[in-house]
Amino acid sequence: MKRGLLLVSLVLWLAGCAVAPSPAVPATRTLDTAPVTVLEEAMALLMEQGYVIRHADPELGRLEAVIARWPGYRVRLDVEASDGESRLAMTAWRGGRPLPPRLVEPLLTELNSRLLMSP
Repeated sequence: MKRGLLLVSLVLWLAGCAVAPSPAVPATRTLDTAPVTVLEEAMALLMEQGYVIRHADPELGRLEAVIARWPGYRVRLDVEASDGESRLAMTAWRGGRPLPPRLVEPLLTELNSRLLMSP
């Protein structure tokens, strides 16, 4: 009896450890700028912030950057053209866990102001 109870307790305990992480929810914006320009400006902004660009592909409309600060941060920006505008979606992770959209809003705001100021 004790052995069965111990086995059930162990299985339940391990099942609690196997809970899937919550999905990353992106912060989004729509801008009147070409996707290539958005990616170029985002790349410059992230590099100034200390990020290293791991992947940037204008054809896919995707940019991924990491920063080596502990516990490790990763940012992904997806841009797609939509009716003459660019739709942005930015997602960030810290230590492999997704961050809430409100934490990447300052980066999107800075990117937006740079794009409004560029010729």
